[in-house]
Amino acid sequence: MPHLLILGQGYTGTRLRAALERGGWTVTGTARAARPGILAADDPAVASAVAGATHILSSVPPEADGDPVLARHGTALASSGAWLGYLSSTGVYGDTGGAWVDETAPVGSGRRSARTAADLAWQGIGARVLRLPGIYGPGRSALDRARAGTAQRIDAGTQVFSRIHVDDIVAAVIAAFNAPPGVWNVADDLPAPGHAVTAFACRLAGAALPPLLPLAEAALSPQARAFYAENRRVANGKMKRDLGIRLRYPDYRSGLRACLLEDCP
Repeated sequence: MPHLLILGQGYTGTRLRAALERGGWTVTGTARAARPGILAADDPAVASAVAGATHILSSVPPEADGDPVLARHGTALASSGAWLGYLSSTGVYGDTGGAWVDETAPVGSGRRSARTAADLAWQGIGARVLRLPGIYGPGRSALDRARAGTAQRIDAGTQVFSRIHVDDIVAAVIAAFNAPPGVWNVADDLPAPGHAVTAFACRLAGAALPPLLPLAEAALSPQARAFYAENRRVANGKMKRDLGIRLRYPDYRSGLRACLLEDCP
């Protein structure tokens, strides 16, 4: 029977696990701390799981000194014979001034230097690398911020960004089980400014529309402010061609409507 090991089972990994277990897969997950059904990342049993899994997916972000999964298990992963996958970030492309980027674009010029190094290292051991933009889905979307009254609409000029519904990531990972090692952008068809997404979410949720604030006046953490320093549109054609993906949610409107239905059945 196929056995997937998810190193760093968070929001996306949990959604993937549920889909695969419905299909009869055995799935083992890890996290920083143990919880029911999840191994702690430093548990010695993880090494046994690496040796026994048919498929291994890491969504563990890099640290300042490198990828902790590769530091601990890199040799075993490279020689395991298992299918290997890595959830990376489209942040590796840096700022393109709003231009489209595909997988042939150079990486490493942005603020995600550690992520770029991890991305390349996973490629080096034969992984399927899926580069993800902003992830949203049920319980984690602009709808939740609209309902909570914490949504902001920020005027960042011509800045846009790409996003992807969590269930389309799940579909891409499953499709990549049958693909050779490679790199794919996993993004929807409609890059858009964040304030447009927030406005649509507020209308869906029946929430008050927050004012449109200039970026300089917005209350943002340094990390969030740095996000607005990059502007790019992520092309997904290679994903569609190679993996045969037909997006379930090709834009934020269809994705947020689905989140609303799942949150309020």
